[in-house]
Amino acid sequence: MQSETPRARVLPVTARVWYALVAAVVLASITIQVVLLFTGGADSNSGETGDVASVGTRLVRLFMFFTIDSNIVVFITSLLLIENPLRGGFWWEALRLNALIAITVTGIVYAVLLAPNIHIDGWALATMIGLHIVSPIGFVGAWLIFGPRPRISWAVVPAAFVLPAVWIAVTFIRGAIVSWYPYPFLDVGQIGLPAALLNALLILAAAALLAVLYRVIDARIRSVF
Repeated sequence: MQSETPRARVLPVTARVWYALVAAVVLASITIQVVLLFTGGADSNSGETGDVASVGTRLVRLFMFFTIDSNIVVFITSLLLIENPLRGGFWWEALRLNALIAITVTGIVYAVLLAPNIHIDGWALATMIGLHIVSPIGFVGAWLIFGPRPRISWAVVPAAFVLPAVWIAVTFIRGAIVSWYPYPFLDVGQIGLPAALLNALLILAAAALLAVLYRVIDARIRSVF
């Protein structure tokens, strides 16, 4: 039997360390953000401070932001990859593709639409960098480098819309009840229902393009595993 090469032994260790760092950044960032909410600090997702609403309301709102939800999925996925970087299977690949698409949308939407209108500093800024910049780059970069590829079939692609579709549905249903929306471009009270639905469809369309892009990369570009 052919012995395992030094490269084959080192790469899984490197992947585990990388994913451990991504998970640590996400956990630290969300923990700091929760502490900021309890102490009246700014929310890195919106820039709002403690005088806007009660702690309980702000805490519920925090987990309505797609940034937080996508980072939670990245955290869970990273933990599973620490345990086994070569993990495979249909539902696993669906989870991973959900994480890839969601965290990519988080990074792009924040950079293009939200960052110019949010002015924060201190620990809130550190949290923003961790959740909106380090986590997306770190998680997507890990997949590009370590793979393993090819793994994503076309059958997996539709399952990758579970997170964004559920999040959009919950956002509109809850928004209709409490009159609060996590992002201005989905705020029915400010821009109207047709415009908000159009923006939601544009997000789903962008997610679809990302799913196809990741599927093509998965099929055509070899990973180090």
